[in-house]
Parts: sequence; C-alpha cells; structure tokens
Amino acid sequence: MQHSPNFDHQVHIIGGGLAGSEAAWQLANRGIKVRLSEMRGGGGMTPAHQGNGLAELVCSNSFRSDDADNNAVGLIHQEMRRLNSLIMTCADSAKVPAGSALAVDRDIFSSEVEAHLSAHENIHIVREQIDILPDEGLTIVATGPLTAMSLAEQIIERTDEKSLAFFDAIAPIVYKDSINFDIAWFQSRWDKGDGKDYINCPMDEAQYLAFHEALVTGETADFKEWEKDTPYFEGCMPIEVMASRGLDTLRFGPMKPVGLTNPATDSRAHAVVQLRQDNKQGSIWNMVGFQTKLKYGAQADVLRMIPGLENAEFARMGGLHRNTFICAPKLLDKNLRLKSAPHIRFAGQITGCEGYVESSAVGLFAGINTAAEINDVNVSLPPSTTALGALLGHITGDADVNNYQPMNVNFGLFERLEHKVKKKERKAAMTSRAKEEMTRWIQQNSLA
Repeated sequence: MQHSPNFDHQVHIIGGGLAGSEAAWQLANRGIKVRLSEMRGGGGMTPAHQGNGLAELVCSNSFRSDDADNNAVGLIHQEMRRLNSLIMTCADSAKVPAGSALAVDRDIFSSEVEAHLSAHENIHIVREQIDILPDEGLTIVATGPLTAMSLAEQIIERTDEKSLAFFDAIAPIVYKDSINFDIAWFQSRWDKGDGKDYINCPMDEAQYLAFHEALVTGETADFKEWEKDTPYFEGCMPIEVMASRGLDTLRFGPMKPVGLTNPATDSRAHAVVQLRQDNKQGSIWNMVGFQTKLKYGAQADVLRMIPGLENAEFARMGGLHRNTFICAPKLLDKNLRLKSAPHIRFAGQITGCEGYVESSAVGLFAGINTAAEINDVNVSLPPSTTALGALLGHITGDADVNNYQPMNVNFGLFERLEHKVKKKERKAAMTSRAKEEMTRWIQQNSLA
C-alpha cells in the first residue's frame, strides 16, 4: 500500500530482513503505524544479499527441523505459528521438499513477505539507509548481521562497547540437470520425510582422502583488513576449516554416511555429500553444510572432485561475509530495550541469536512488546520452559556477558524438567511441557 511521505508512524523499524519484517507485522496487526526502513533499494547493499526483496534469505533456504515434538527448532516454529507469525506463514506457503525440515523457495518466500507488508494499511516501507540512531521515538533496530558500518559505529558510540563479530559462510548451489545420477541417488537419511528428499553423492576412502587434501590446500579468498582476527561462528564453519581440524571431521559432520545406503553397491559409502532442494521447481540444489571461503576457481575445481558433481554447474558459488552482533545480555533489558536509551529496541541476529527462525522469533516478540507499551497493556515474558522464552533468556541475561556468542535455540537453553525422565524421553517431555506453558502464556496475555 502506498502512503504519503507524511505517513504518521508510531514506531520506526530499521531493517527489512526477517526480524524487521516480523516485528512490523506484529505491530501493524495491533493497530500500530510503522515506518519500515530498508537500505537495499535505497542506495545501500550488503556483501551477501543478491537483491532488494524484504526478508531475503542469504545463506541456506532451510528453516531446519519442523518436528515440534522432539526438536527445539520445530517447537519454536509451532510457537510462532500460534502467534500469527508472518515469517512462518510465508515459509509454509513457499515450502519445498526437505524431509522433516522446513525449506523454502527463497524467491517465493521473499515475495510473499513483501506482498503482505506492502498491502498492510499500517505499514509504510521506505527504501532508505539509516546512519544515525534516533534520539527519540520508539525504534526497533533489526539491521541483522550485516549492519552498515556507519550505523554499527553509531551503535558502538551509543553503547560504549566494542562491536563483536564473526564470519558467516554461504554454501554453493548446484543446477540439478548438471548432476550425474548414474552415481548420485535420492534418499533422506534414515528415510525421513518421503525418503527421497536429498541427493546423495558417495565417496570411497581414496576419493575422500583426495578431496580432503584438496580442501585443506585450496586457495581461499583474502580477508579485508577490518575482517582480520574475527572468529568464525561454530554453527556455520567453512568446510575447509572443518577439514583442517582433522581427517575425519567431515565424515562425522556434513559428510557423515550413516543412515544412507548406496543402491548401486547396496552398502554404505565412506563419506556422502548431500544436496537439498532450493526452489519449488527443483532445478537448483543446495550443498548441505558446504559453506566455504575458497576462491571461485579453486572452489569449482574442488567441488567437481565429488562423484556425481564432476560436471556440476553452479547457480551460486559459496562465499563468506562478516556478521556483527552486540553483547545483548549486558546492553539490553528483558524487553530488548537498550538500557542506555530505552526508546530503542534491538531484534534479530544483531542481538546474538543465530538462524532464520530465531531472528524472526526475536522480531516477533519485539513487535508484541512494543505494541503492548504503546497500548499501555502488560505482556509478561514468555516462560523459560518455552522455546521463545528460552531463546530470549539467552539473549537478555542468562548468557555469560564475558563470553557471549551467537546461539541457535536448543534444549540446553530451556529450564530443566522438574522431574527426572529417561534420556530418550527428555526431549518429548520438554516439548510437551513447552506446549502447555505456551498455551497458558498466550491465554494470560490475550495473544490468541
């Protein structure tokens, strides 16, 4: 929906990624007028984005597990759906086959998010780069892990804190019609999903050893001066860095062969490379766990050593970019407000959560919480027994401020069970408790 330049907003959201888009949706649906500023399309761009679409997915196309009974990620999916999450609605609409995971066609997903927000009467989308934190007016900073340096410097100045940073890597995407299916085959690990959601490329021991050697000796891209001495995030480690940690690291990581049987040999390979569908048409496939910093020429040569990918054509090569985040447990209060400037909230990956769904979830709560403040109603914090509450607890106080690192939602963040249960029953017990607690929290705060 088009608005006049004088659109009278009540909340300014800086950043049109997953968190900013979700926060805008939650606010707008509660009658709050929102100005959503996105620098892409307004003269700004990041090192990783390809276009100007809102909520563009720059790394994997997967929201990870959708199992709400035994997985913390699947559980937070469900919690967000119950809270009318725009990101989950659009992810479900753009879904592509991925076994028990929720993966999307990234172009359809972004288009769906932008269409919903553009059509909302309470949202005014402005393509502009914001370089200065406002001195007044309710603001949500959701600029993500690729915050423009000018704004990042402003944040450092306001918080009197040294910015923390890590590197996040992008996996290559392969055209399906360039894959050799005389060698590769379709199968999900342990035959989950419909059993044929992944393409598998097998390696024997000699092929694996040659591939490992090529990875650790391959030429990598140079870091820029301001990127040096920045740690990698363990959850998105470049494959060549993993390989350098030991000969079998990859075989126990992204190339583990367990749960897969090669139909050509009726046996398990020494190692397996898996590819996951990346668009609805099934024409492009993402190399699972193969984020890399290898230079493009070396990268193509090394990846074509993989059996089945000897003639691979790439829709996108892998890459690496700098991510930034604040020390949220030290700087933010429980409502995500900057302690030194409470009119400013932070949301999404810039707070130090990691992952698409986690970023969106924090944006969702920031939107709900800001709307409650404006409407002068009380919304309690979600219980730490829920996935949303556990994630927020990590961000706003439970983590060690001296060693704060980005974190995916996981059961280690949850409040412990009151009663002992068998280890194999623990996840189911925690998700069952979380569902009950989330129902109670939604009812108590009239969030249905």
